[in-house]
Amino acid sequence: MVDGMHKGHGRSNAKVGAGHVVETQQFDRETIEKLFKLADSLEGVREESLKGKIMAALFYEPSTRTRLSFESAMLHLGGSVITMENGSESSSATKGETLEDSTRVVNHYADVIVMRHPEAGASARAAAVSKVPVINAGDGAGQHPTQSLLDLYTIRRELGRTDDIRIAFVGDLKYGRAARSLGYLLAKFKNIHMTFVSSEALKMGDDIKTYLKKHKVTYDETEKFEDAMHKCDVMYQTRIQKERFASQEEYQKFKGVYIINRKLADSMKKGAIIIHPLPRVGEITPEVDDSPHAVYFKQVGYGLLIRMALLKTILGGRKMK
Repeated sequence: MVDGMHKGHGRSNAKVGAGHVVETQQFDRETIEKLFKLADSLEGVREESLKGKIMAALFYEPSTRTRLSFESAMLHLGGSVITMENGSESSSATKGETLEDSTRVVNHYADVIVMRHPEAGASARAAAVSKVPVINAGDGAGQHPTQSLLDLYTIRRELGRTDDIRIAFVGDLKYGRAARSLGYLLAKFKNIHMTFVSSEALKMGDDIKTYLKKHKVTYDETEKFEDAMHKCDVMYQTRIQKERFASQEEYQKFKGVYIINRKLADSMKKGAIIIHPLPRVGEITPEVDDSPHAVYFKQVGYGLLIRMALLKTILGGRKMK
């Protein structure tokens, strides 16, 4: 288990000794900095430190970056991968098998489970019965802790710091698990100010805002997109998540409200960056891609390094100093 991995984590029944990663709050600053240092050392590396280890990728929801980057990370470290794609339709869940029973079964096949699931809290449920580490790869509108780690790592690599940051979160803040997770994570750092830009119906949840107040993190809320872009160091753009809405009509009400074009990107202050968990569906226009502010495709590469560092740590391939 990583030192500090479960500090401050008390809402799930995950076994502390098993090294589960189910929510962002469980990371302390010291652990984050150790992970980042290890990630730095893994750039361009292919090794055999996890040879003989097996990772099970259990994905009950579609994924490109998260699933492939975890699988690539394991292979870069010499480990092996077994995978289940579109598990809601292809697994024994269609026969009525519970998530807990599926987890108990996969325990016999793998040394670590990486799980994506449409239900918030699913990873914590799996961790509560698992004898091998469970890593939350996104659970519904809940959290996506490894995404928040790679987001913060991107900020540190591009800005050179993790303190003294003004960040604007834009778009679907109600259902967007990536933005929620990064909000929790940034609360560990100093002099952070957050601006939440969204329509009234997609505002950031009170749970996050209560957490920020508790940790003395300042924030404001607005529907004015352009003002936030001019002031921020980091623009965190998100898509409107079609799969979370009850109907196509409801989704269409919010789609296309906040779009970053090249003119808006050029209005950002020098050194400011635009990040995005991807996929994008029109909320950043293609002409922004070659802007010096656009780092969302570099962010994908940083994600590989973070997931390599996390797997290496959890599976004991290398001890952090």
